[in-house]
Amino acid sequence: MAVKRIILGAIALGFLATLPVLLEYSGQQYLLSLATRVLIYGLAASSLNLILGYGGMVSLGHAAFMGIGAYTMGILAFHSYEKLPIISMFPQFTGSVDALIVWPVAMIFACLFALCTGAISLRTRGMHFIMITLAFAQMVFFFFTSLDTYGGSDGISLYGRNALLGFDLGDDQQFYYLCLGLLLGFLYLMHRLTGSRFGRVLIGSRENEQRLEVLGFSPFGYRLLSYCIAGSVAGLAGALLANQGEFVSPGMIHWTRSGEIMVMVLLGGMGSLVGPTLGAAVLLFLEEYLAMYTEHWMVILGPFLILVVLFGRGGLYGLLFDRGKHRG
Repeated sequence: MAVKRIILGAIALGFLATLPVLLEYSGQQYLLSLATRVLIYGLAASSLNLILGYGGMVSLGHAAFMGIGAYTMGILAFHSYEKLPIISMFPQFTGSVDALIVWPVAMIFACLFALCTGAISLRTRGMHFIMITLAFAQMVFFFFTSLDTYGGSDGISLYGRNALLGFDLGDDQQFYYLCLGLLLGFLYLMHRLTGSRFGRVLIGSRENEQRLEVLGFSPFGYRLLSYCIAGSVAGLAGALLANQGEFVSPGMIHWTRSGEIMVMVLLGGMGSLVGPTLGAAVLLFLEEYLAMYTEHWMVILGPFLILVVLFGRGGLYGLLFDRGKHRG
């Protein structure tokens, strides 16, 4: 099984690495934009998987982190274009379009929001946790909707993507490879985290929190740290999404976007390393192609999701690669 996974992983990596070239030669370059969105949403879904699949924290507010990252990028770019100070007390700071500044700042703001809200939310369980994360996300949604300076409900249209030394992010192929590298980097980090003592305690808190406390562990700190990691990575995904579309709007923060990311995790395989990325790919491609044939594409997508949940307890990843593990 390990050899099979290595072979399949190598084939998948080879396919992803050559995809831009294949699309160019087949005359379907327009699909590169969709493939890039898959990578970005795969990053966001993988970050949710850290707290949902491994920590058992069902959050309906994950899009808030993406929105914070996207608006951080958009606001910094807006002030850079207009040469306006962000804070009147510091007129010398008029924003930035440098990715080495913007993306870490986006991750920091998303992480701080996760720290503040997680310290409150993680004191609850079950439905209470779901509802409080949803409430915090809607607060962020209405906050950005009220910012008339930054377009209010219409959002911010950007003049271009961020600048990154050694890359031309305006080139779709280079932006694709950058997103691929960031996704692979986070998946490797996830692999190391979940295989460490941190990961075992996080999984243990999902299974039996009281037993962990008896063993001398405090699950709250581990859960809060994982929540902050997930929030910061989702913030990075939001900044990448804003770069790709060159547009930021409150729609990125709406609770339905959080539900969409959760569906990606459940569809691909909750608690598996690459399952959420697989779920993001299948969901986005189904949306793209079903919408070409009917405006009622969700009527087709809905039963498909139900069938996957009923017959693939480990999602598509479990159905395809771990059927024996999830049987019965």
